[in-house]
Amino acid sequence: MVITRGRTFLTFVVCLALALVLGAQSAAARPAGSLPLGDSDLVETRTERTIAPGVRLTTIVRGTEPADPDEILTTPRGPWQVSLLTIDPRRATGELRAVTGPDLARVEKTSVLAAQYGALAAVNASFFTFSASVEYPGDPVGLGVYDGKLLSEPTLDPGEVGVLLDAGRLRAQYGAFSWAGHVQARGLRVGLEAINHPPVVPVGCEQLADQAACPADGDTVVITPEFRATTPTGPGTELVLDAKGCVRHRSDDQRGVALGKGELALQATGADVTALRRVSGCVEVASELRDEAGKKVRLGADSQAVNGRQRLLRDGVSVVPPVNNSFFARNPRTFIGSKRSGELVLGVIDGRRVTSVGSTLDETAAVAKSLGLWNSINLDGGGSSTMVVDGAVINTVAGSAERAVGDALLYLP
Repeated sequence: MVITRGRTFLTFVVCLALALVLGAQSAAARPAGSLPLGDSDLVETRTERTIAPGVRLTTIVRGTEPADPDEILTTPRGPWQVSLLTIDPRRATGELRAVTGPDLARVEKTSVLAAQYGALAAVNASFFTFSASVEYPGDPVGLGVYDGKLLSEPTLDPGEVGVLLDAGRLRAQYGAFSWAGHVQARGLRVGLEAINHPPVVPVGCEQLADQAACPADGDTVVITPEFRATTPTGPGTELVLDAKGCVRHRSDDQRGVALGKGELALQATGADVTALRRVSGCVEVASELRDEAGKKVRLGADSQAVNGRQRLLRDGVSVVPPVNNSFFARNPRTFIGSKRSGELVLGVIDGRRVTSVGSTLDETAAVAKSLGLWNSINLDGGGSSTMVVDGAVINTVAGSAERAVGDALLYLP
């Protein structure tokens, strides 16, 4: 027994030493600066070109053999195709702006938005309602600020993160933002649940003409003209405020009107209609956005913000949580991040194809770190992942055609 145990221990030591040697060789085999994706011996090629002062496009292909369709989620051989747009604020002369489709409720292709605004480059951005709403597919699911206007509030989803941009200075702030809003009228204070999201009618109260008879609380929301030409329809109470904040129209039982320039609508459903019906005269609609540290965010005309799901890097360290589900698995990815130097990087990793398998959130964070990013977040991906340069889609989208999205980030020369 003693001899057997000794041999077993000796075998263990030899195997451990061999594993350490092979691991060191594998690590050493990966060329400096190559992407940390898959096996270390994969061939990696890079092409780079300057598309404007301070703006360069980098295309990386890692791996040469097409993937087995049945092994896309697990293969260490790839391949991967990565498109990167790097913007140096010290040299760039353009702006990075967030834009929506025809209105907040509708969708449009990233390439169409780029053409419409004369953008030099663009990527898709926020998570949006998509197929969950036939009527309002473009509705952002989370933070949305466009040219200084807060048009969509951050959600309570613990995975939501946002990036707040100064369009002209090309500066970015990342983190979990929070929001609170209310209506103040003659000693009456009514809380708001959302900005530019149709109020939810409580289950079982959909057919009640008088929502005040509903036993459950509904929503009280503010709707702006950017949402769409008419406000969301359905049972409930609606007040229309003119440019001075005074009530010009009231409907106690039905929602859905056209808004004029400078007007806002307040809508309520369920038992929440009782409080809104008490509002009259001129009111104040208060809205307050705060950053991750709880500091109030002051928006200017150049302020832009879009939402993402999951932070990738915080101060150079991966903060992807240990979750194993389809969202965290290999998918096409779009991400944004900043280097300590201030350079902004917009990235797209193609996926769900034999020519590019996509990346897990862990792999995406590792890629972001290898590119020198200090802070980074994951934007909407999957079939939405799109990069446009000089009017053309330069990546291979995951679906059969480019998907229409809720908003996009555009670099405008």
